Amino acid sequence: MAEKNQIELIKALRERTGAGMMDCKHALEEKDWDIEAALDLLREKGIAKQAKRAGRTAAEGLTSAKFCDKCGTGVIVEVNCETDFVSASDKFQNLSKVVTDKLLENKPASLEEARALTEQDFNDCALACGEKLELRRFEIVRKEEGQSFVTYSHMNGKITVLAVLNKESEEFSKPLAMHIAANAPLYINLADVPAADRAREKAIAEVEVRDDPKLANKPDAVKAQIVERKVDKVLSQSCLALQQYLIDPTKTVGQFLSEKGLSVVRFVRYQVGEGIVKSSEE
Repeated sequence: MAEKNQIELIKALRERTGAGMMDCKHALEEKDWDIEAALDLLREKGIAKQAKRAGRTAAEGLTSAKFCDKCGTGVIVEVNCETDFVSASDKFQNLSKVVTDKLLENKPASLEEARALTEQDFNDCALACGEKLELRRFEIVRKEEGQSFVTYSHMNGKITVLAVLNKESEEFSKPLAMHIAANAPLYINLADVPAADRAREKAIAEVEVRDDPKLANKPDAVKAQIVERKVDKVLSQSCLALQQYLIDPTKTVGQFLSEKGLSVVRFVRYQVGEGIVKSSEE
């Protein structure tokens, strides 16, 4: 085969896979310059490399969210890689977009189903990026008629919020999503705190009250009230409605929403890598 044609095939394979020029050349030579066979070979090698990288930690990456008003469905996604360098690359950012679109369209019922649905996309991107890539988590969020979605992405996708409001509000929805991104609430109101979370905080407060010498002579009923107040105080810091509103600190978010006739039906906040622990070597 003429050298000019070989160079054109190498370039074409590189455009399709994102692999290095020499990797493309070697694959084409091994497959007698059959571009489709070479493409399959590169993909196989990419999958093999992914398997070798399986034990490494992918704690960087991107979060993203998208919604479809017509179908009343939104999705929020976290896609991980190993380094900030790869997370900033066009290839990885395109992967995040493609995965988000696929999950919104197909609405998989589990993480396993979502990973199977996007497996080829991850394998192709891993071949080009040379890192462990992972779909860490996603959540499908639905709204009722009359309700509205709002999304907000901060720090180029390091933090993303997807929320449902009781009604449309172009003026106030984005600032509210910005507050959620910045203040990281876990619940909307105290009533929304799961029993397990409350029980954990209560156990801590009971120890504090028991060991406080100033409370030693207090009746048990009084001690129980003090415990509940302590628990409410701690949990309220993580309740959206009870936080000072970022845009107007003279009010709580709940007060602001009440004045505007708004309420938050649901929100999901993702931050890249939260909860992931890297090994000391990494």
